[in-house]
Amino acid sequence: MIIIEPRVRQLMIEDAINTFPDECCGFLFGREEHDGTRLILDILAVDNSKEGDKRRRFEISPLDYMTAEQHALDHDWTLLGIYHSHPNHPAIPSEHDRVAAQPFFSYVIVSVLEKEVITLRSWILNDDRQFEEEQIIDYQFS
Repeated sequence: MIIIEPRVRQLMIEDAINTFPDECCGFLFGREEHDGTRLILDILAVDNSKEGDKRRRFEISPLDYMTAEQHALDHDWTLLGIYHSHPNHPAIPSEHDRVAAQPFFSYVIVSVLEKEVITLRSWILNDDRQFEEEQIIDYQFS
């Protein structure tokens, strides 16, 4: 289960819309609770470093990964995953997404249809290296 703070959800949506028709990408930060629930408290948007057509693929540079690790350390957070958009496609991971995915990370995909966000879904690799959907629940202020 994953909980995305509303401000963070809005930042992901804005990144996806502003980057359209290309794929946006960035990192997810927060903490993992004892029951396995992931609370996403911040993102770090990065440039899609994919060479060529960025409408169907994204790539994150090694330097951006190092920056993300430092960002997590600086804020005492855990780097929990990656988000990216699927312009004019559903928020379902592609085979390319699956092959490039890392264990442990959550992968939030924002589906954007002609600059309008359609849906936001999260995925995580299972032990067979296949994606399973993570339930996104509404953030509850305490």
